[in-house]
Amino acid sequence: MNGESMKRRKMIAGNWKMNKTAGEGAIFLQNLEEMVAKYWGDIDVVVCPPFIALKSVSVVIELDRLKIGLGAQNVHWESGGAYTGEISSVMLKDLRCGYCIVGHSERREMFDESDEKVNKKVKALLAAGIVPIVCVGETLETRESGETEPFVRAQLRAALEGVSPQDAAKVVIAYEPIWAIGTGRTPTPEAANDVARSIRATVGAIFGPPVALSCRVLYGGSVAPENAAMFFAEPDIDGALVGGASLDVDSFAGIVALARQPE
Repeated sequence: MNGESMKRRKMIAGNWKMNKTAGEGAIFLQNLEEMVAKYWGDIDVVVCPPFIALKSVSVVIELDRLKIGLGAQNVHWESGGAYTGEISSVMLKDLRCGYCIVGHSERREMFDESDEKVNKKVKALLAAGIVPIVCVGETLETRESGETEPFVRAQLRAALEGVSPQDAAKVVIAYEPIWAIGTGRTPTPEAANDVARSIRATVGAIFGPPVALSCRVLYGGSVAPENAAMFFAEPDIDGALVGGASLDVDSFAGIVALARQPE
């Protein structure tokens, strides 16, 4: 199944990870809006601050009527209860979060986020009307053994188990090879597209071709202004989940500009 069969709107999402205070996040948004406002018709731009900055960023988006999407970096699958330190989808919805990252490799490795937990989070977000950005990706060992695509397909199937086709069409999938995150190393654009195509084929096998053709697949892992255009040129890559480069407004705006659809 080839991504050229349907024109999908590009998305650039910035994962700030554990960076920026509430005030720094608000200032960043105001500066970013000035630099990327001319691309609103072509590209969805999303920022994912840490929890403590969600409120200030949300206020800036609302008061200044910015067309920037707000996302969180994590969520608990329960709507409330005795889960010290956790945040629910209900709380995120109250802050006007439209997106939330789940299954990032750092969450999987450092905080024991299993496939089962990712699936619970996906369902909780969809029930709240929040779009999950589901991360999948392999280790260097898995890649070198030639098992990348089976591994990623298994992660994806687990994440979307029990999800309806209608909801699956809303999910954004981010392919992030673990060995490329924050290392400056990346797969070739062609290799990344091969995995994105496999992801799309898996979605099609589960939910049908129309869902697969509408589903957006992002690439993530050391995305920078110097290499982003090469990934965006691939037919099955619909944008990027940007880490370190999303912390610098010039770099992030530059990546957004590169994602603009050709006239």
